[in-house]
Amino acid sequence: MADAQALDEVVGFTSDLIRIDTTNRGGGDCRERPAAEYAAERLAGAGLEPVLLERTPGRTNVVARIEGTDPSADALLVHGHLDVVPARAEDWSVHPFSGEVRDGVVWGRGAVDMKNMDAMILAVVRAWARQGLRPRRDVVIAFTADEEASAEDGSGFLADRHAGPFEGCTEGVSESGAYTFHDGAGRQIYPIAAGERGTAWLRLSARGRAGHGSRVNRENAVTRLAAAIARIGAHEWPVRLTPTVRAALTELAALYGIDTDLRDVDALVDKLGPAARLVEATLRNSANPTMLEAGYKINVIPGEAVAHVDGRYLPGGEEEFRATLDELTGPDVDWEFEHREVALQSPVDSPSFAAMRAAVEEFAPEGHVMPFCMPGGTDAKQFSRLGITGYGFSPLKLPEGFDYNALFHGVDERVPVEALHFGVRVLDRFLRTA
Repeated sequence: MADAQALDEVVGFTSDLIRIDTTNRGGGDCRERPAAEYAAERLAGAGLEPVLLERTPGRTNVVARIEGTDPSADALLVHGHLDVVPARAEDWSVHPFSGEVRDGVVWGRGAVDMKNMDAMILAVVRAWARQGLRPRRDVVIAFTADEEASAEDGSGFLADRHAGPFEGCTEGVSESGAYTFHDGAGRQIYPIAAGERGTAWLRLSARGRAGHGSRVNRENAVTRLAAAIARIGAHEWPVRLTPTVRAALTELAALYGIDTDLRDVDALVDKLGPAARLVEATLRNSANPTMLEAGYKINVIPGEAVAHVDGRYLPGGEEEFRATLDELTGPDVDWEFEHREVALQSPVDSPSFAAMRAAVEEFAPEGHVMPFCMPGGTDAKQFSRLGITGYGFSPLKLPEGFDYNALFHGVDERVPVEALHFGVRVLDRFLRTA
């Protein structure tokens, strides 16, 4: 069980990991090894035998296994990534890699995404070692590189080249779930992720006839691309309810005393108030233009124009997504995947989901636990190649006014010390009993 030392360690580990700059700028520009070595040393201190695995020098992953008391039970994967997105120090109230603890809050890049969870895992495992405790199931721990980019050096590499350490794992838990969502009316909701939209990062290219900017040109690549981008940006995607989102809407409707009329989902969501944020991004596929590249001089019409689009599709929605992009881009614009990963769907009636719900309710009895689908993605996508069903479960009890989701990749990322203490207690309870 989580003891006083575990509560101290989770704060110290979070702070220490933040101070290790593992900024992932994409294109291979990152070095997770110092953080991986830090984690491995603490796992070894708990009597485990961590293995460090690299596809690219410096892009280090850590894997370790704890034997459970029931050898017939399927193993459980618990994973967290070590890399973080960039942060500009001049934009922050404190230096983003200081790991400063001030007024009961730990500050810095990675405080919620997701060095807090990495620290929770380390604190729980070390508490077990001190007390001679073992989980029911084998627990495989993985700290990964490269989640904030392609995952090619991280979970993708592990799934494709090092499946052995994950033998027997059927389920996994990681980031973005079991945090406090305050609805503004006194309710505390704890959403646990049981699905993810698929990732579809696209490159659009339009070709035309290059020429002088003063001439008539009906084959202007910029014009063709702009028209396609405008159509994509204005497109209204239809509602497509997945089982997870349907379950989320059903539980929210019951919580708010609203008739569960799924014939008009948008009207139902409008009645949920702030809680609509938990479902609105996962009712549909989406495609958001994010980058444009064209031309090299104001009086020269270029022969090519390029755009990038962040697309996301629901479980079962990839075929519709492709067909819609073909229609929206039209005959003059080509598109291709720059990065693609699968959508995930996890059962909300599983024993593991029930165990997660029970663990949260034990330490937050006033809370309302519900399933939800993540609009983005995590390393669970890559681990699904090994047949591992993924859930988002990195518990935090947050005060009202603390906008958890806004701090992902945001300025002044931070996490309350009490939230980390709650997370250790809940994670310990779940991992020992799942």
